Amino acid sequence: MYALVDGNNFYVSCERVFRPSLNGRPVVVLSNNDGCAIARSNEAKALGIAMGAPWFQIRHMEETAGLVALSANFVLYGDMSDRMMSLAAGLGPTQEIYSIDESFVGLHGVRGDLVRRAHQVRARILQWTGIPCGIGIGTTKTLAKLANHIAKTAERKPGTYPADLAQVCNLAALPGQDLDDVLRATAVTDVWGVGRRIGAQLIDAGVVNVLDLARLDAALVRRRWNVVLERTVRELQGTPCVQLEDVPAPKKQIACTRSFGRPVSDLAPLLEAVSEYATRAGEKLREQGSLAGQLLVFAHTSPHRAGPRFSRSVVVPLRRPTADTGLLVGAAAAGMRQIYEPGYQLIKAGVMLLDLQAATVHQCELDLETESGRDKTRLMSALDAINGRYGKGTLHVGATGLDDGRREWGMRQERRTPRYTTRWDEMPVVRA
Repeated sequence: MYALVDGNNFYVSCERVFRPSLNGRPVVVLSNNDGCAIARSNEAKALGIAMGAPWFQIRHMEETAGLVALSANFVLYGDMSDRMMSLAAGLGPTQEIYSIDESFVGLHGVRGDLVRRAHQVRARILQWTGIPCGIGIGTTKTLAKLANHIAKTAERKPGTYPADLAQVCNLAALPGQDLDDVLRATAVTDVWGVGRRIGAQLIDAGVVNVLDLARLDAALVRRRWNVVLERTVRELQGTPCVQLEDVPAPKKQIACTRSFGRPVSDLAPLLEAVSEYATRAGEKLREQGSLAGQLLVFAHTSPHRAGPRFSRSVVVPLRRPTADTGLLVGAAAAGMRQIYEPGYQLIKAGVMLLDLQAATVHQCELDLETESGRDKTRLMSALDAINGRYGKGTLHVGATGLDDGRREWGMRQERRTPRYTTRWDEMPVVRA
């Protein structure tokens, strides 16, 4: 048995915890540089605002519909996610954090009424963090994901499903006919793993709901479509094909890329930007216990702006695989100096770490380097520990410049709320 715990409209819910005045109002959270909507409250969805809607297209709703738009506050969302996931872990003995707002929990060996237990955990999450969530339970991860969708839909759209499925839905506990009715009422495109293209093909073939999909022959699905859809069908039929991953597999590439808040044409701010991106990528590299053998740097102009076009990249080989921030920053800066040309209005740059290998694999050779060749593993561990405790950027290499809000390449976040839970100077203050 599996459960999926999913925060409702997570980014918006995090904002509402500290600003109760947003409850009941249409709210959207915007992407980097306030580009498009990446989270919507139910009230915003009711206005017809689609996921990914460009801000300039929906901005008029501030005046006409009372829409509230906020810049993404990922530091806050990450901390609130950690708190929610630690509570969700109490549902069962194993856990896989699937995304910032979703967590699979293994229920194997858990006795008693699972629905009652799920309601208790959900109430605890709401009381201790303020985040509302839905919980779906099923015999496979796909069924748990589907049950979660049903639980949230039953709460958001009364009458779509039986009222007792709202907030918590256990598909395994439904009688046969009731289960068929619920699956028949759910569109095939709502199934985890059924994308837009495959969904259109299934509908053209007469497979319009989940019950239709679950009744297909798995071998036929594999021949006509692919092995991924076959696995989905088998999971809907109750055969586990996707196991719980307690520890995510190491990434084969690690990238850190950002669009600038405004175009950049000088070399100095570009060097600061790629130094910052290399620092962030290095943190992710050490977190998964890997070393990088090569580093790619790129920069380009906007394809939507008038003017000369620029798009270049370069791969910088590293002398030996490393996770040393200083060496990664040096390689990123060398790469940017190599591809840079004046006269272009660059809008985006990034760093990608390539040729990754486990940190336990050592390249044996004579150490002919000078002081810079010393092992700085302990120094990097101390750096990560301090930044983990006091916030990212507390300690950083000088090449990234000062984060004083005036970085030429910094993101545009004109509507960002305070980082209430991670910055002493931004803690909420209550006055009587």
